[in-house]
Amino acid sequence: MTLETILPPERVLFDVPGGSKKRVLEFFSTFIAQNIPSLDSQEVFSRLIGRERLGSTGIGNGVAIPHARSPHCSAPIAGFLKLAEAIDFDAIDGDPVDLVFVLLVPEEADDTHLSLLGQVATIMNDADTRQKLRKAGSQRELLELLTAKIREQTTS
Repeated sequence: MTLETILPPERVLFDVPGGSKKRVLEFFSTFIAQNIPSLDSQEVFSRLIGRERLGSTGIGNGVAIPHARSPHCSAPIAGFLKLAEAIDFDAIDGDPVDLVFVLLVPEEADDTHLSLLGQVATIMNDADTRQKLRKAGSQRELLELLTAKIREQTTS
């Protein structure tokens, strides 16, 4: 399973209003519940916030990878948000976050979950990729950059 199969174009969001970690997670939860009827926005939000309470998913360099398991998730789901302005995400390096990659996986998806998190981390750990994503001027440009990086990683 690759990120490309679980990240459709409509879930790559450009210039999302930030505000706070809580607001961004609420925004995503509402958005994904509208996208996928089997998901409940409150349940998704509560699982993402619950995961944040265990430790921030802000991995540094302005990147966060909030993720959670959901019993209402039949297959992994991804979303990417480029925030309009960086926000405090309690990241490990203390830097504000403006690139957010969200993953929701089924309750029992252990290896898949770890594999997908690894793919996201590899892509987002590349300084050149982060810089290009930040310079993207439209949703389309953001999508093309992400898709190219995901494909590049899948073939290497």
